[in-house]
Amino acid sequence: MTRSVSTDTSQPWLSLSRVPLLAALSDAALRQAWDDSVPLAVPTGATLRRADDPATHLLLLLRGRMAATATTSAGRVLRFGEWAAPRALDKVAVIDGAGHTATFSALTPCAVRSLPRDCFLTLVEDVPSVRSHVLRVLAGHARRQQQRLMATATLSAEARLSSWLLEEAATVPGHRVTLPGTQQTLADLLGVTRVTVNRALARLRRDRLIEVRGRTITLLAPELLELRAQG
Repeated sequence: MTRSVSTDTSQPWLSLSRVPLLAALSDAALRQAWDDSVPLAVPTGATLRRADDPATHLLLLLRGRMAATATTSAGRVLRFGEWAAPRALDKVAVIDGAGHTATFSALTPCAVRSLPRDCFLTLVEDVPSVRSHVLRVLAGHARRQQQRLMATATLSAEARLSSWLLEEAATVPGHRVTLPGTQQTLADLLGVTRVTVNRALARLRRDRLIEVRGRTITLLAPELLELRAQG
């Protein structure tokens, strides 16, 4: 179902329909979810939730960008990814009732609605079509995670970097990508070392596939970059 999302501030609850997990909810259900949820303003650098915190609320990112990380027993920080609004964060942890799977930190100022877990489950369980939609969203999430794990295990660092650049560039105009913090941050995201990322960037720049200026990377030859992404 396609819904025209109003920018009328008298109907702010319609902004929830942009969240893929909630896209199948009726207008009445969206209003209920808005009324049941609490607004949170998260400044840049602040932590919204930590790994293993009880997942008592569904966190709906309506504006901004979040990073998900975890720390190993050896003290290494693993970066699982970055997510831009609109998105439901760590929905699996909320559904299974276990602790959060990662630490979520704001990369930009973020606007979040915090919906109690019980309220979300009630919305899902009451309507079979909504339940089916949520299952499809979760299945897609699981499939993408599996693909990402396979890429990490089998693809070269240059292929992983090329794939990441193409995915990021697809969401912004001009084939320009902003690096997520430092090269170490990008290395953690790709599952390689900083030196390896630096070398991969240098090779792509040497072959005139990209241009690097500060933290901004411009894709000069996306079609050729796609070939590199295939490993």
